[in-house]
Amino acid sequence: MTHLSYRFEGIVQGVGFRPFIYMLALKHNLTGFVLNDSMGVEASIEGEILDIEAFEQDILTKLPPLARIDKMAKSVKVCEYFESFSIHESLHVSAKYSFVSPDFAMCADCLNELRDPQNRRHNYFFINCTNCGPRYSIIKTVPYDRSNTSMKNFVMCEECEKEYTNPQNRRYHAQPISCEKCGPTLSLYHIDGKKIATNYEAIKRLAMLIKTGHIVAMKGMGGFHLMCDAKNSDTIALLREKKHRPTKPFALMFASIAQIAQVCQMSEAEKAKICSQERPIVLVKKDMQNYDLSELIAPNIDRLGVFLAYTPLHVLLLEYLQNPIIATSANHTGEPIITQAKGIQEKLTGIVEYFLDYNREILNASDDSVLQMIGEKTLMMRSSRGITPLSMHYPNACTQKVLALGAHQKNAIALYMNEQIILSPYIGDLDNIATVDFFEKTLQTFKSFYDFEPDIIICDKHPLYETTKWAKKQNKPIVQVQHHYSHILSGMLEHNLDEKVLGIAWDGTGYGDDGTIWGGEFFLCDRVSYERVARFESFALLGGEASIKDIKRIALSVILDLAYEPIFEQIFKRFEQKELALLRQMHQKKINSPQCNAVGRLFDLVSVICGVCDKVSYDGESGLILENLYDVRITQSYDFYLQEGIIYYKHTVKEMFKDAEPSLIASKFINALINCCLHVSTKYDLAIVLSGGVFQNRTIVTALEIKLKRLYFQNRFAINDGGIALGQLTHFLAKF
Repeated sequence: MTHLSYRFEGIVQGVGFRPFIYMLALKHNLTGFVLNDSMGVEASIEGEILDIEAFEQDILTKLPPLARIDKMAKSVKVCEYFESFSIHESLHVSAKYSFVSPDFAMCADCLNELRDPQNRRHNYFFINCTNCGPRYSIIKTVPYDRSNTSMKNFVMCEECEKEYTNPQNRRYHAQPISCEKCGPTLSLYHIDGKKIATNYEAIKRLAMLIKTGHIVAMKGMGGFHLMCDAKNSDTIALLREKKHRPTKPFALMFASIAQIAQVCQMSEAEKAKICSQERPIVLVKKDMQNYDLSELIAPNIDRLGVFLAYTPLHVLLLEYLQNPIIATSANHTGEPIITQAKGIQEKLTGIVEYFLDYNREILNASDDSVLQMIGEKTLMMRSSRGITPLSMHYPNACTQKVLALGAHQKNAIALYMNEQIILSPYIGDLDNIATVDFFEKTLQTFKSFYDFEPDIIICDKHPLYETTKWAKKQNKPIVQVQHHYSHILSGMLEHNLDEKVLGIAWDGTGYGDDGTIWGGEFFLCDRVSYERVARFESFALLGGEASIKDIKRIALSVILDLAYEPIFEQIFKRFEQKELALLRQMHQKKINSPQCNAVGRLFDLVSVICGVCDKVSYDGESGLILENLYDVRITQSYDFYLQEGIIYYKHTVKEMFKDAEPSLIASKFINALINCCLHVSTKYDLAIVLSGGVFQNRTIVTALEIKLKRLYFQNRFAINDGGIALGQLTHFLAKF
């Protein structure tokens, strides 16, 4: 007889891991116990050595679908001669290392029960089990027990408790377990607070309101969605007007993959990702021959952001509608997603007419995740619901607790402790008080999860970033890491590259080591240091931040750097005389005109020259428009050239004006950017890492993926600023 003690760390709570161990122990005639604690799962096993070896083999090969083991330690103990195998109550210890799981979409088993008229949870809008349902959105702290969640006050009925306490049941210790007898209540309200309907009737009434042209809000997994009929252009136009969102695409929620296939072209890889348990928003091509939805959903581009209903509540609603719906975050533009009915009434009166609420609190908000596919590979654009909190084992000699604050835009934070890295869900752009408050709330949430108090804080070098200002107020040691270097390090961390690489970091902005705005960088770098070996020619941002929205200023700045040509007059005519005179003076005297070499701003320049966009209303708009204009049949390229570490492009502006045709200009410009990457890469026999918001451009990344052998880009971490915190951590930890 042998007695072994095991410790499992990773994603091992709230995912059916204890009953999994229990069932394996019974299968292999073992005795002992298993329990949750604040660090993970502990198990004591007694039995014959061959049975224990078979038990261990099953652990490694037959894990529950949502479980992940990062560390499995075992030790030999003196035999205690247990009579049976049992699951013990959770043990609370001082250290908290057990990971909090993301929220997961409804599993196939629960979907079958939802649709089964003979099942007691038929059409029950909060059906879940250990393989699906809310996690992060309802948890206060670890261990993941019902008493530590917002289900604490819902007392289980007798039938639910039988399932909850039966280790052989799929719902054993499924903390959100409930049914219509004992679970949360749905309520449909008018915006003035008048209750209209409850539970199943509320869903039917909400569907009817959407069908008849109303804009509504519905509480989902991590917050409220704004919803309306995807075929009703009048309603969508009203939504755009009221939300002050003139052109930014809306995400669409569908009932089935077949319904998406009616209006979109999808690869098998895209279909698989759309149907995955994470249920992200996936960008796919519109099928223009069969497209019968409103053109106002995603104007000026050929793609749709699509996702499937991922909660039972969404599934029931869409079965009534039989129509796709816009499902976009309920918030004011730039602010965090709203999680409480009070927020809908205070902030969205005048937009929303009705809202569907339920009385289970959302403790931790999360937006929908967004990605696209590059062939078989994922290109992550927003890591949030279904994906984050994202945890990974990172063996390192560092004994300090480290907090990385990320960037100012598309913020997410990251923690390091006990050889683990944890990435938070997407927080947003820290441009307003509401999002800064959400940043601080998210930080407090993770501190509470893990009793985490940082010894070191890492932030960006930009002195005006809210994250930098926050870090400097904390009276803690601070390490600052350059923005674009962090981009590359994030990619290196994901792909476990601990070597020198050629890093290509292109985005719209970032504080450079020389005090100028970078964003068109080529680095030779490893995890400790970097050397800038190439960059794009700089220009002045006339009026600083004002140029980011009023992008015709960028075109003006670049042509003022060139010798006058009559063809440039068409740009001058787009300004009023007084404004033009002022901007000329700013350019000449270098007043409020920081130097910039960001490739993201070059997309703005070319969009203005094409005549398709003088101002942008959302980040990356000009890039999407130019990519939409790209013609694969056009193989010509503008003659950008590298000389002494600078890529020169301004000399081609006159040619762009003469080309005149927007599709030709856009195609030659994008081809030139591709050629720049290829040209610089030939100088170094190194792996190449792409990162930064510009590489959300599928055309560029696809071309480079085909032509470069050792090319890496983020597949799990956001390729934009959402991955910056992980890069910051990577640099700091490389010193140990």
